[in-house]
Amino acid sequence: MLPKDTARLRFREMTPDDLDQMAALLGDPEVMAYYPAPKSRDEAAKWIAWNEANYAKYGHGLWIVETHDGEFLGDCGLTWQKVNESETELEVGYHVRTASQGLGYATEAAAACRDFARDTLQARKLIALIHPENTASRRVAEKLGMKPVAEDHGGPIPVRTVMGMDLRPEP
Repeated sequence: MLPKDTARLRFREMTPDDLDQMAALLGDPEVMAYYPAPKSRDEAAKWIAWNEANYAKYGHGLWIVETHDGEFLGDCGLTWQKVNESETELEVGYHVRTASQGLGYATEAAAACRDFARDTLQARKLIALIHPENTASRRVAEKLGMKPVAEDHGGPIPVRTVMGMDLRPEP
């Protein structure tokens, strides 16, 4: 199961063949500026394995995002995340390579994932966990229709803003 193609983008599952591109993406200090540190090549391989496990268990994870011509742009998708070390929530996450940032790709990909969560997974709620200083990521979440709903104090970053939205509002 994959999100529907958009006007400019398509999705596919990550595989070990994506290691070079994912290691470059996750090892880029600009892309990972709001994470504790950029990821090593071994950590990028574990990232791919984690997503392959998510595909097998849940039918979704972070997918490779590329143009219709096959140009690698980054990853975007849906994963289950703990919020404040208790509730598990469905999160939309996204990383776009530095050279392709600011062109609307993250918003376009994340919107397709939001629609997939609502229409295919029948999810009721969607969140995004965002470093409080990451204004670009927050803007993407806001364009999806998310608003700040809480602060998360249980993850690898001391405080993250929990942006959220109801996908199936009460009538």
